[in-house]
Parts: sequence; C-alpha cells; structure tokens
Amino acid sequence: MNRAASQKRASDYLYPPIDPFDQRILPVSDGHRIYVEQCGNPDGIPVVVLHGGPGGGCSPAMRRYFDPNTYRVILFDQRGCGRSRPHASVMQNTTWHLVDDIEAIRNTLDIATWDVFGGSWGATLALIYAETHPEAVSNLILRGVFLMTQAELDWFYGGGAAQFWPDVWARFVNMIPEEERDDLIGAYAKRLFSGNMMEETRFARAWSAWENGLASIYSEGTSGESPAEYARAFARLENHYFKNKGFLEVDGQILRDADKIADIPTTIVQGRFDMICPPASAHKLAAALPRSDLRMIPLAGHALSEAGISAELVRVMDKLRYGRSAAAPA
Repeated sequence: MNRAASQKRASDYLYPPIDPFDQRILPVSDGHRIYVEQCGNPDGIPVVVLHGGPGGGCSPAMRRYFDPNTYRVILFDQRGCGRSRPHASVMQNTTWHLVDDIEAIRNTLDIATWDVFGGSWGATLALIYAETHPEAVSNLILRGVFLMTQAELDWFYGGGAAQFWPDVWARFVNMIPEEERDDLIGAYAKRLFSGNMMEETRFARAWSAWENGLASIYSEGTSGESPAEYARAFARLENHYFKNKGFLEVDGQILRDADKIADIPTTIVQGRFDMICPPASAHKLAAALPRSDLRMIPLAGHALSEAGISAELVRVMDKLRYGRSAAAPA
C-alpha cells in the first residue's frame, strides 16, 4: 500500500451502505435468541460474516465488504451480545454452541454451502466451524488470525504486548492488586462476574480499553470509552472464553485439525503490525493449509477499520465473484 492509499479511510474502499432485506430473531438452544439479518442479493452467493470478540457484535459497516448485486450477506450477533438475548450471558455459551448456531442459521435459510468471512475471534470461529462442517464451506476469508492458543493469550494478557505499550498496559494492570497480577484473566473474571453492576462495568471498560487501544496502528494506545452495555457484554464474553481456553480439547487444536480443511480455498489478510493477533499465527496457519493465500498488509494493525485491511478484503471478495453464479438482483 503506497503513502497516498494509507491516507484514505477504510470507508473509501467499501460498497455504499445498504439495509437488510430480512431481519429476524432466531430461537436456538438453551433459551438463547440470536439476531440474524440478510442483505444484498437474495439469490446471490451466500456469505456468512462472523464478528470478533467474542462479544463484539455485528455492525452495519460489515455489510459493505461485498458487492450487493453478487452476494447474499448473512450477519448475526453471537450469543450474549449485540441484539441477541439474554444479553451478556455466559450460560450455555461456548464455542460449540456457536458452531451449532451457525449451522442452525444455514439450515433455516436453506443454504447448501457458503463462504465464511471472519476476523480476529471471527477467524477463530470460522476455522473451528469449517473443521467441524467442511462440507458446508465454499471459501474461508480470514482477517487477523487468532488460533486460540495459550501462547497468544500469554502474549496479550501476560506481558508480551506490554513490552511495546507499557503505559497502556499499566492502566490495565493497575486495576488489579499486585498479588493477583500473575493471572490477569482470572483476576478480571472475579470483577466482571461479581454481581455488582457498577463494578462489572468499570472493569469491563478497562478490559475493553486495553484491547481497543492496540487495535489500530493509528490509535496510539487510546480509545474512546465504550458504552456500558457494549463493554460489559464484550468483556464478560471474551473473559469467559479465554478463561476456558476457547472450550477446545487441547492447546493447538485448530492447527492439529487443519487437514480437515486442506481442500477449502482460504485467503488470509493479516496486518504486519498486528499487536493483538501477531502475524506468526497467520503464518503458521498458511503453512498448514495447502490452498491458502496469505496477504500480509504493510503498515497495518489489527482493526477491520484500517484502510489497508479493508481495501484488501474488498479486493478478495470481488475476485471471488468470478466464475461463480449469482442471479441478477430483483
């Protein structure tokens, strides 16, 4: 990406804003109800978008990475966040529940196969879903790869990223008494699930600020204060999943099972200076998948909102249109 391109905003590369042609609340298991929407071409190439976090929720901007004349775009809020209910709930909320929810959406919408598009935790979930249901996946499009390993958690919550951002790290760590700082995920869990709404919100905002402050190479360690409801769901769900190691059987499970998705065409878009999900994970994944294409974006971090990341993702989805059928829009 040249200097002129780096001065553009991510929105400069996206398709114009669009509204959904279908919105619904889908009852799934254990009393959870998830928000699902469809936009673009109802007869187009189906693509499901998996948001990050866990707990981040989907946003209108996520609709805009796809040519609306070509793609049938499906977005949903994962259990416990966004417009899904119960809000901020971790009960019966695991990776495997989410995999089942994705299948419930596919079957409800009568889709045989679809592209799976996900970033950060969304990339993690996309990989686990594909390894569980490879027959349902036409293409994987991944951004900011997170393999849900202990090494990655240690990097971000054990002092690795802190070597680059000691001032931001200090704000995150100083919320916790010194004697508990050897396990920050566990220490934050006590506060995020204390039952005291004010305490949960205060620590949720601190948890969110540490991550959001490092998301973009342009953020300089700062981020606006997240709304209380959003921060609480985001922090509680992330912490719940990370405390439980993503509910995987073994550390490194995604790479262990990579042979199950060896035949799925996979494109990986990775920021060279991603402080949240360092490029080593994307490199390892690409090495394990013979049909993968790793695109390392210079002068880019983790955020979907970075211009170089957005430009490449739109380019990838535009290229994937060729040679595939989509009915003309109504």
